[in-house]
Formats: sequence, C-alpha cells, structure tokens
Amino acid sequence: MFDLFPIEKYGTVFYNMQAAVILLTVFHTQIMDYQDKKVQQYLGLIGWPYALFILFFIGLRPISGEFIDMTTYAYMFQREISGSPIDIGSDFGFGFLVKFSALVTTINGFFFICACIYILPLAVACRRFFKNYWIYCFIALVASFSFYAYGVNGIRNGMATSIFILGLSYHKKPIVSGLIVFLSCTFHQSMYLPTAAYVITFFLNFPKAYLIAWFAAIPLSLVFGSLFIMIFTSLGFADDRLSQYLLADVDKSAFSNTGFRWDFLLYSATGTFAGWYFIFKKKFTDKMYHRIYGTYLISNAFWILIITANFSNRFAYLSWFMLAVVIFYPFLKKRFFNYQHQVLGIVLLMYFLFTYLLNFVKPNL
Repeated sequence: MFDLFPIEKYGTVFYNMQAAVILLTVFHTQIMDYQDKKVQQYLGLIGWPYALFILFFIGLRPISGEFIDMTTYAYMFQREISGSPIDIGSDFGFGFLVKFSALVTTINGFFFICACIYILPLAVACRRFFKNYWIYCFIALVASFSFYAYGVNGIRNGMATSIFILGLSYHKKPIVSGLIVFLSCTFHQSMYLPTAAYVITFFLNFPKAYLIAWFAAIPLSLVFGSLFIMIFTSLGFADDRLSQYLLADVDKSAFSNTGFRWDFLLYSATGTFAGWYFIFKKKFTDKMYHRIYGTYLISNAFWILIITANFSNRFAYLSWFMLAVVIFYPFLKKRFFNYQHQVLGIVLLMYFLFTYLLNFVKPNL
C-alpha cells in the first residue's frame, strides 16, 4: 500500500504529481512539433510508465473512509467472503467481479482489480484511437475533473465508463463494440443513458440537431427543472438510485452541488464548443467523432434538465467521462493549425487547471 504520507494528503499528492507531468508535457508541446524526434522519444518514455503509476497509485491505496464509498465496497467484499452476499440488483457484471475476486484474491487485490478495470481500458482505448500520440488523450482523461473521485469513491460507475470508452474504440468492429458497451451497463445501470445516446447516433448522426437540443435544455431546465426531475424519477431510470440521488434531502450548507450550477455548465460547454468548432468551423468530417459528440451532447443535455436536483453532478458524470475525448480527439486525428502542437499544450493546461482549482486549490483556501 502507498502509506508514505498521511491518508488525508492522498488527493493532494495525486493532483500535484499530475500537475508535474502535465507541465512537463506542455513544455514539450511549446518547444517542439509533433514530428520532432525528441517528442516521439518523450511520448514513448512517459506513456506506459505514467499509466502504470496511476494504476498503482489508485489500485494500492489504503482502505479508508477517507475515500468515502470505498468502505461500502469493502463491506460488499467482506459479505461475499463470509457467504452472505449483498444483493446488488441487476448490475450483474459488477456482481460477478465481486464473486470472482472473493474466490481468487484478498480485499486489497479486489481494489487493485477494480483499478485495472478503471484505468487500463482507457489506455488501450487511447492507443487504439490515436496510435503513437495516445498518451496526450490519456493524460487529459486522468486530468478530468471527476477522474480521481470515480477511481477512489464512485468505483463501480468509474469502471463502467472506462469500459464504455473501450467499446467506442472498437467502432470499426460493431459487434465487439456493442458487446463491450453492453458490458459497461452491467457494471452500472446508469450507463444505459450514454449507451442509448450512442445507439441513437447510428440512426441520426446529425450534430447540429443535438447541438440545438443542448442549448434548448438550458432554458427548459431553468423554467421546468422540477418537472423534469419528477418525470425522470417516475421512469425508474437506473432503479431506485435515481430517486435516492435526485430527491434525497441534503444539507445545503455542507454540500455545494445544489442549485443551477453555472460553473459546471461552463465546464460542460467546453466540450460543446470544441465539437462545434471542429465540426462546423473546421469541417471535421470524421463520422466516429460526430457520434462521440452526439453521445456527449445527448447525455449532457439530460443532466442539464435535472441540474437543480441534489447530487445531479453524479449524472453529469455520464457525459463528463467523455469530455477529454470530445476535446482532444480532433487534435490527435488531423492537423488544423500551423502551431497545433502548441495549441494542444495550452488547451491541455487549461483543461487541467479547472480540475486543479476546484479539487485542490479551492478546498484548501
């Protein structure tokens, strides 16, 4: 276990180590071009070692209430070991993981396996999408606002989203892609939302329509937000967890994610703007990117409609987990600017600054 520093400093160490890697990466983007031999050497040097560092850092963390839901998962595992397993509903993929882990490993091994399922699919997906430049997107995914939280706290949902992204990377093999995407739903039922959105894009791959719908969701939420919360709750989406998160009473003095979160909407809008810019201004015609963008807009529009609900940030994650791919996919697929490598570096730095300010700087003020 990583116990070289106090458990309450675990997140601090993570974000500052991440900051160091990103600053070093941004430095390389500013002084060299994509094709520079030294850049290729740097990418080859930092790629898998960085991915493995993130894997071991998260996968070998101590079992502690500091990570909130980690103790709940530990309890599930212990109940499985004792022969009195907890009913986890229809998330049978996750249920199988718990049962299998209980047979072959210890509780620490279980959390390491969870970390493998969370992190390695992202590295493989980035490699499949972007070849030698995969580490840029992987670093961006790790730099995402909710990445750390869903690695150490919302573990089941985190694994499900990584499996989903892996499924997207197999888009040239539709059957394999479909099976992997379905597997993500068996880890967390909430993944039926981005899955449904992704399926819709196969029949209606019209980014402009989804963009209009995204903007329309903002005034609709401001005027009819409570109505949409009740509608989605009555649909029984993701079983009783929807009601639990959206309707539960919460101490607003202790929980900041209540009300219409304009800051979170602005964060979401970065993906909306990136897709608009590359598709409509730069005429980027990559059909897979159009599907990814459409999936993001549909899922994010759902969250906007219920943005005023308690804990709605949990549903924002159903689109946020794709945000890094939405923003950085065009950069790594086609050259749009004379100084694109430099622009990529600046965008990566700005993307991480939001995460760093809200997850590290603000809590320590």
